[in-house]
Amino acid sequence: QVQLVESGGGLVQPGGSLRLSCVASGRTFNNYFVAWFRRHSGKERDFVASISREGGYTYYSDAVKGRFTISRDNAKNTVYLQMNSLKPEDTAVYYCGARGVYDTAYGYWGQGTQVTVSS
Repeated sequence: QVQLVESGGGLVQPGGSLRLSCVASGRTFNNYFVAWFRRHSGKERDFVASISREGGYTYYSDAVKGRFTISRDNAKNTVYLQMNSLKPEDTAVYYCGARGVYDTAYGYWGQGTQVTVSS
């Protein structure tokens, strides 16, 4: 089991930046792949970015590629999402998810953090 807690959301103007954090507790964090997802109001949860267990591989959705950066610090049990050049369409609740090596889906989730991009 791993427990996840997101933080860092808030209100930001278009073109601004935010950094989200996802802190994990429980079992050895570097056994888990971690990803960020987001849910726009009334819609399904969409993939944003993911990172491998040691941070060597990252993947991004086309919507955020070049603007967002995912990273992790296993010594701090934390994954980050640096979000730059934010747009109103980035407004959503952002969730971090984790999956173990043998899991086929992300099964551990945080409670989410709201990001609002508006002038």
